[in-house]
Amino acid sequence: MRIGDLAAATGASVRSLRYYEQQKLLASQRSSGGQRHYPDSAVERVALIQSLLAAGLSSSTIYDVLPCITEQAIRTPWLAERLRTELGRVEEQLSALHRTREILAGLVDDYAV
Repeated sequence: MRIGDLAAATGASVRSLRYYEQQKLLASQRSSGGQRHYPDSAVERVALIQSLLAAGLSSSTIYDVLPCITEQAIRTPWLAERLRTELGRVEEQLSALHRTREILAGLVDDYAV
């Protein structure tokens, strides 16, 4: 499928798909005219990439963990540890946001007219 078709099928922008390819998260083949062509399996892969990005993982982390997630045979304890590390990072961010929210809520209460 062409890049526009993949974008329509996944809801990802063409620009995002090009970025995923640049980051080596997604692969395409080029036609003689230079157009990108993706296999049907790219729809599922883009959905997985979008999920991992939404979970707060960076594209470089996704690059590291994607093979372990997509290929059952190479799942290792390393993957679980790496994901635990990312979960810890997200939990720290949530705690910081919670503290920020408490401060803001206090300010609202102090200065509400």
